[in-house]
Amino acid sequence: MTIDNKPEVWLRGTLNNIPALLQPVAHALLQAREELNELMTNFPDTLLWHRVVGLASPGFHLQHLTGVLSRLFTYAKGEGLSQLQLDYLVVEGKSIDTVRTADLVESFNIQVDKALMQLSGIDETTLTAWCGVGRAQLPSTVIGLYVHAAEHTMRHLGQLLVTVKVLEQQENN
Repeated sequence: MTIDNKPEVWLRGTLNNIPALLQPVAHALLQAREELNELMTNFPDTLLWHRVVGLASPGFHLQHLTGVLSRLFTYAKGEGLSQLQLDYLVVEGKSIDTVRTADLVESFNIQVDKALMQLSGIDETTLTAWCGVGRAQLPSTVIGLYVHAAEHTMRHLGQLLVTVKVLEQQENN
């Protein structure tokens, strides 16, 4: 059981408008959003850019979670990154004193909504099509990009969870 004693998202049933093959991707993104929002509730802005034993800060993870979803879903559409996405990539992990935790959480929530919207419009017959990733145009399938986006999101959520818990413990001692 997770938040409010509800089952995890993948056990709550089929999501409307999401193709069957992409249900696990959507479930993972929704699960990540729920856990991230719960984790970051009341997280102090003063700790946003703190690092634990040289690991990435919560601010980096929050920025990266948003940015990587944007980038991978762009590649899945067969498109290159926009200048805005490239500019965002440059500042990932850089301390920005004016950014609040709530702002970064909201940006992630918006990006998850965009990802779900994109998933809802997918023709399943295109999932095995090849597309290029990054400047080197490394090969991946469309479904490979979507699955990696979900996996990568959950990986960084786990890292964020540990970092936040350690920082909160240090703050309370």
